[in-house]
Amino acid sequence: MRILVAGLIAFGVLIGLVSPAQAALPSWPNVKIGQTGDNVLTAQHLLRHRGYNIAADGDFGSGTQAAVKQFQTANGLSSDGEIGPNTWPKLIVSVQRGNNSEAVRAAQVQLNRYGYGLSVDGDFGGGTHNAAVAFQSSKGLEADGIVGPNTWQTLVGGTPSSGGGSYSLPLARSALPRSEYDDPHHDYPAIDLPVNTVPAYAAVTGTAYRINDSSCGYGLRIVKNGVDYIYCHFSGWSVANGAAVRAGDRVGTTGNTGNSTGPHLHFAIKISGTSYCPQNFLLAIYDGRTPPTPSSLPRTGCFY
Repeated sequence: MRILVAGLIAFGVLIGLVSPAQAALPSWPNVKIGQTGDNVLTAQHLLRHRGYNIAADGDFGSGTQAAVKQFQTANGLSSDGEIGPNTWPKLIVSVQRGNNSEAVRAAQVQLNRYGYGLSVDGDFGGGTHNAAVAFQSSKGLEADGIVGPNTWQTLVGGTPSSGGGSYSLPLARSALPRSEYDDPHHDYPAIDLPVNTVPAYAAVTGTAYRINDSSCGYGLRIVKNGVDYIYCHFSGWSVANGAAVRAGDRVGTTGNTGNSTGPHLHFAIKISGTSYCPQNFLLAIYDGRTPPTPSSLPRTGCFY
């Protein structure tokens, strides 16, 4: 019987009835208390869409767990408080152009995991539609722009690739041209990237610590092997303080907080308090090359 079913699927792929991607969707992840990140944030927006009054902060705490248990009970599921392969299909909501809701925010969070750089505003407009079509096309899905069950599963269960393998640009590639990544900072080794309220991503895998002061505003310090990768002027965070993050994970939204003359992302690299020019580091990631070690970067004269 298994041979017959496999043969039918293969025949379906051959004649175009079933695409290879649709025949083998990624597994739904298991999301539970104590976890942080975009899949948690996605689940929270979906729960809010369904009327649960919880924070959408990307931190799976006791409030989110209680809402998940209530949702599971209401939908005839085992109320273990974990969002796994039985809960995700009940929780997702199909969304498309013209919708405006928390479920659209959830879809935008997921599309941004793959570098589409959308504003998470809940408005399924042309930009979100185009991103959904591009994502579907890249995964062999029906490119209709509707985020339905197969697209949701591919989004949530998939693993985004990032710029240099173990590295990622701090912004979606579409947010700025390459020429913006070689500009010098105005007074010390760093870079200011002119964007407003777009997602910011972890450049490296490490541990994230929130910053909140009058100079940096809402910011983040990602620590890896004794090197600090610093982000400033966020409008908000997407990860909890002390969270483990991977290169390419969303860590915040850019803005204009702190000592800032206009909306931008300030990005810096420091080792033991000494600043190193990040431009060559970022340009290498943009070009798909392994970036130089931070300690080899210049400490003055960030002009290229």
